[in-house]
Formats: sequence, structure tokens, C-alpha cells
Amino acid sequence: MNTWLRRLQHAGYLLPTAATSYLVVKGLHPGIPGISCPFRALTGVPCPGCFLTRATAAALTGNWSGSLELHAFGPLTAALVVAWSIQSLRTKRLVPKNLSLAWIPIGASALFTYWLLRVVLTYAFPTGGVWNFPSG
Repeated sequence: MNTWLRRLQHAGYLLPTAATSYLVVKGLHPGIPGISCPFRALTGVPCPGCFLTRATAAALTGNWSGSLELHAFGPLTAALVVAWSIQSLRTKRLVPKNLSLAWIPIGASALFTYWLLRVVLTYAFPTGGVWNFPSG
């Protein structure tokens, strides 16, 4: 195995902390470039995860209202990312041993339902409101 890959394999548990650190810096300096959504670029409609990175970054820097305006899952995602970072540092494992995958369909359903509500309210009632997608 390549030496670089072996080092990466042994240091993989640092990835959640690196991602959390990036999000904190992104929250403090929103002009830092990120990755654009390919779904939104192709369709013009934001995907279920659109604005979630900015919302998480805002929550990590203490901007709770800004986070909720961007995406309702922002504060929850911020808490999960911090918990994952702490857990991975404590156990030196990227993925926790006893990770239950039962929450994935529940979380995905909630995210899809929230997104569908936002799509309907944004495009059926474009006058603006709490649930509409932000511009930009």
C-alpha cells in the first residue's frame, strides 16, 4: 500500500475535526469558496441539502437565527458534527463502533419533507416568507 494512503488511513479520524474547523472558518468568513450544488445548477431548484453548509457554519459561530433562516437542520447538523468530531478524537476512529443506521431513513425522510415544503412554499407563494429558500 502507498505510504501516503497508509498515513491517511491512520489519520482518518481527524477528518470530522477538519471539516468542523472548516465550517467554523466558513462561518466567520462567508466569502470562502465552497462547492456549488450540481442539482441546483442543472434544475434551478435547490436540493434538500442546499444552504445546509452555510446554516451549519452559521450555527457553529453562534448565529442561530441566521442558521435557521438558511436551513432548519443547520443547528442540529452543527451539533452532530461537533459530537462526531469529539467522538472521533476520543476513540481515534472515523466511524464509531456502535453506530446505529436506524436513524438514517428517519433523518432522510425529515429532510425530504422539509425540502418539499420549502419547494412548494417558495414556488407556489414567491412573495417571501419564513419557509422560502434564501436568495443566493
